[in-house]
Amino acid sequence: MHKDLPITKRPLFTIGQVVRHRYFPFRGVIFDVDAEFANSEEWWESIPAEIRPAKEQPYYHLFAENEDSSYEAYVSQQNLVPDDSDEPVNHPDVPELFGSLERGHYQLTAFPRH
Repeated sequence: MHKDLPITKRPLFTIGQVVRHRYFPFRGVIFDVDAEFANSEEWWESIPAEIRPAKEQPYYHLFAENEDSSYEAYVSQQNLVPDDSDEPVNHPDVPELFGSLERGHYQLTAFPRH
């Protein structure tokens, strides 16, 4: 677990916000949030122990992209930072839920279903 990052249970990001991963080269738009870890134990244990995030914090569902592909990601709050590039996220599912991008936030036009 990253000891240098403060862990808070209060969500710091919002649905529609564009974020990027603190350590890995991908970014995305948040389409849902869990108040704390809500994925499988197997998924959590597959993360190397030295970088495994705490479960007691918000986790975000992202329409994510990197240089090679688009996918859905599940990321702990401690591993996200705002993306201030104001560049659109080119994930194919973004238009299904969101409208225009304004100052780093997409405007929600539909309710997420996952």
